[in-house]
Order: sequence, then structure tokens, then C-alpha cells
Amino acid sequence: MSERLRHQRKIIELDALLDIARRERHAGRRIVHCHGCFDIVHPGHIRYLEFASRQGDILVVTLTGDSQIDKAVQSPYIPQELRAESLAALEFVDYVYIDPSPTAESVLAALQPEVYVKGREYETSRDPRFLSERSVVESYGGRVIYSSGDVVYSSTALAASMPKQRDVERARLDLICRRHAVNRKTLDGICKQFRGLRVGVVGDLVLDRYIFCDAQDVASESPMLSLTELESREYLGGAGIVARHAAALGANAFLLTTVGNDAASTSAADTLADEGVELHALNTRPRTVTKTRYLVDESKILKVEQGESTPLDSRAERQAATILEAHARELDALIICDFGYGTVTASLLERILPCMRKNVPIISADVSGSRGNLLHYRQVDLLCPTERELRSTLHDFEEGLSSVAYRLMNETQARHLICTLDKHGLVIFQRPGQDPATPQWTDRLQSEHFPSFADRCHDRLGCGDAMLATATLALAANASIVQAAYLGNAASAIEIGKVGNIPVAADMLACWLHGRTELDEVRVPNPAYSI
Repeated sequence: MSERLRHQRKIIELDALLDIARRERHAGRRIVHCHGCFDIVHPGHIRYLEFASRQGDILVVTLTGDSQIDKAVQSPYIPQELRAESLAALEFVDYVYIDPSPTAESVLAALQPEVYVKGREYETSRDPRFLSERSVVESYGGRVIYSSGDVVYSSTALAASMPKQRDVERARLDLICRRHAVNRKTLDGICKQFRGLRVGVVGDLVLDRYIFCDAQDVASESPMLSLTELESREYLGGAGIVARHAAALGANAFLLTTVGNDAASTSAADTLADEGVELHALNTRPRTVTKTRYLVDESKILKVEQGESTPLDSRAERQAATILEAHARELDALIICDFGYGTVTASLLERILPCMRKNVPIISADVSGSRGNLLHYRQVDLLCPTERELRSTLHDFEEGLSSVAYRLMNETQARHLICTLDKHGLVIFQRPGQDPATPQWTDRLQSEHFPSFADRCHDRLGCGDAMLATATLALAANASIVQAAYLGNAASAIEIGKVGNIPVAADMLACWLHGRTELDEVRVPNPAYSI
């Protein structure tokens, strides 16, 4: 038997662990239990576990699963499978179990080890999680022992100080993809189902104008940059680009928005018609919102906004609700994107969401800027905020990301949340159970992290819109939230490699997926991680 296979056999499920414990106790042996993250096994861990092994006859080590760790944006640094193998390779560790719970409390109650060993730093700890664990141990007559703590390291600090290794990132991404059936065959099947989906988009229309300039000098009349205009381009953005993404990916899309009587609104209608997007326009604005950005090479120097917030009046709101309710039964998905210019109002959401929830299988939502409020989106299937939008909504800039995500999902009763982290990728949050009537609905969130897939960054404009549209279509095509987030992250990577708001087409996405090695269902193990 190979060394690696022997080590892997020490990694067992809870039922098998409990059976072994019963047999060992019957033979008169004592069980010792240690629990932790063990993200990077360092000398402090080795001495701690050696100490624990001397306190009894059988040493059981449980480690916190990936979805329950909330120490940093990209924690855990090492995936749970590799962390378990590292522990199992230690001769004095007898069994390893990956615990899906946030603390060892449930394992302690089931296993009832004679000795539970913690580090010396816990001797005076008032952490409620540890206090609950200690209470369980003492309730059945067990003992909590603190190790000597003569060598103290922090896995989190070590991970933060280490440069990101491409092999580690690749192995981690491979494991996440395998764990959630994110592979080429599955994703190809999901993308094929995009064609023919009926998707509605509600939100503000925005014209993004790019003025490309050459930087000449500092102006003579005052210390400001002097630019020479070279070229201008216009891109239809806001809710318009979300609908354009959906159509380019193969869906039948319609857009409900507000327009003015200006040339920009006429041009927008022509663009949408050319790309197969059905337009339902409410003429309530004086003019189309325009955002003009001045660029030198690919660096944005200045942004100027033209257009104010013009909320729907009662008549226009009634018209909007009538249009959406008429389409509700034929929709596979509804995307609501509030850019803060008045198309999406709190009263419109109160009016339409109950009807949409009864009839539309998938509803997703996002806000852009400080005017939108994520708390208005009740019982949706997916929220896609940035971390800044998430924290601003709850006015919480201190707590861990998982805690803030839990609060938002609890207050909105949302089913899933994808939080984008700029260059750090995204974190997926989902509930352990999707039935609101069960305890799992309010249990601690499960999470996964995907790094950014972008290999170059030309323009961040529209990345979130590409993510929102693609992930929503994937959910409507019966993808899991992790599969949907992968595809959304892929679309975002494609978008960031282009200047301006360009729709991500189905062939672009298919070509991008074709080159991804983590999607290969049969992979040769990385020798760097063989035990």
C-alpha cells in the first residue's frame, strides 16, 4: 500500500469514527480529541498534537471545513482535502475528520472524548464558541487540557505573509470545481440551455461615453492637465447592457426602462432592437443619463455625469407593474438592477415582487452606487453586490464578511449571495437548506471563494453586469449557485479584458471555457501535493 493511500484511509466520516471509538473504548483505550483550522501545519501545530497524543491512546483530529472559515477574504489558504492529508501524514495522528460545522461542539457531543486538548491561549479565553465546547466536554465528565504553548504560530498570519503560489491556487481551484461538479461537460450543458430562456430586465438606461485623449501638458492658466481629444465612443450601459448580455448569451430578453425624447434614447432603442432585445420604454425622463469618462491611453482621468434621478410617478409605476405582471408567467428569470436614476423605486418593488415571486422561477437583483438599497429586495434568489455595496447597505465596515452577508440575507430572506471583491474575485454564500420552514434556513452560511479569473485588466466597467446576467441565466438553466458563480466570474473576466461595455456572447464564453484546465474531469494529481 502506498504511503499516500495509507494516510488517506485515516481520513474518515463521522459514523465510521464513532464506530471506531466504541471499539477502542471497549478495549480499554482512551480517546483524545483536537480541533482547529490547521490551514498551514507549522511547528506549533506539531508540538500541540504531539502533546495531545501523549494524553491518551487514540488521537482524533477534526478540522473546520472550508465553508465555515471566516478569517480573511481568501481563507482557507489550503483546501480542506489537502489540510486533512497533511494531518493524516503525521504518525501520531490516528484519525482525521473534516467537520462541516463552525465549531467542534456537535462532534464533541457525539464522540465524547475523555480528553479535549486546546492550546494554552484558550486557558483564559472568553470566546463563546470555545466556552460552548468546554461546556459539552464537562457535561459528560470529560476533561479539557491546555497544551504547553511553548511555540506559538498563527496559520492566518503565515498565509498572509506568504506570496501566493500558482500551484496552491490551482490545486485549490481544482478541488472546489471537483467538489461542486464544475466541469466542462456540465458547464457546456448549462450554457446550451441559455438559448430560448425568457429573461426580463428592469432598471435604468445609461449611456457610457468614452473620450480618448492625449495628455499634452499642464495648462498655462492653472495647474490642471491639458488634454487633446482623439476619439469618442459610446456604449449602451446600465440595465441596457444587462439585457444585451442576456441576449448575446442566447436568451430572449426584454428590457423595461425609462427614456427621454433625446437622440441618445432613440439610438439606444435602435441598438437594443439590432441585438434582439425587446424594449418596453416609459417616457418619463427629460434625457438619457450619460456618464462621460475621459481617458489617456487606458487610464480614466475624469468622469462627468449628466442626468438626475427621476423616480417613477404613480401613473408610470402602474404602467411598469402592468407590463411586468403581463409577462410574469412566461419568464424564466427576472433581473432587477437599480443604478439610482429612478426606474426602480421602493413602491414599485412592493407592488411587483409578490406577483413575480409567485410566477418567476429565478429573480436576481443588484444595485449600483449609493442611491440603491439592497434591503428592498425581498425573497429574491440571488443578490450580487460588491463588498462595498454590501457593507454600505448595513453600515458595517468592521465585522467579517460572512457575518455581514448573513445579516443581509437574513433581513432580505434572499436565497443566495455572490459578493464580488474586485481583484480578489468573489465569495459565494448560500444557506445549508433552501426550505424557510427548516432550521437550516437560518443556520450559518456555507461559502466558497473563487479567485479573479482575469489575466489582464483593461476596463472594469460592466464586469458586475456581466456577472449578474450570466449567473442569473445559469440559475434559470438549473445550475447550482457555485456553477452559476463560476460562469459569472468567467463572463466578468472576459468583460474586464475589453474597453467599454461590450456584450459577452455565447461563443466568447465557450471559447474561454475551452481553455480552462480545472474543468478537465480527469486530471493528473499535482506531485507537489502528494503526501
